[in-house]
Amino acid sequence: MNECLECGATVDAGDDPMVGEILACAACGVELEITQVGPIVLGLAPEIEEDWGE
Repeated sequence: MNECLECGATVDAGDDPMVGEILACAACGVELEITQVGPIVLGLAPEIEEDWGE
């Protein structure tokens, strides 16, 4: 089990975590990205940026 970076709640990465996978904290709703496995390291997921067709 891992800890949410925003609220400290426990976040379950599942049985087969992969780098780049996005997890949502059940307590506060923040999206976290798995940046490393073995041990699992979480970071804040990047915000989706607006595509203006450029």
